[in-house]
Amino acid sequence: MGTDHFMYNYRKRVLMDTFRIRTTVSKDGKLSIKGLPFRPGARVEVVVRAETKRPSPAKRKELAGELQALFKQIQSLPQAKTITEEEIAAEIAAYRASKDK
Repeated sequence: MGTDHFMYNYRKRVLMDTFRIRTTVSKDGKLSIKGLPFRPGARVEVVVRAETKRPSPAKRKELAGELQALFKQIQSLPQAKTITEEEIAAEIAAYRASKDK
């Protein structure tokens, strides 16, 4: 059993208390969660998903290397050399504004 600290909801711009637990579905298809860190009567959202395996440390290192190589390749493109910090900031602002709608 473990808990996550806080998550940030970027759309609503609020911190959310998050509780994460790994457990197993019982033979009758039910889940039981005890010791929740919320007050009785609190409204909560429940999301259930299958647990995924994390890549091994060696695979993560390999993937990180591939990502770094991709970043270097992108940064060497002519377009990357001509864009200004102001243009980048404007593009980010426009993207965020479109997500707020």
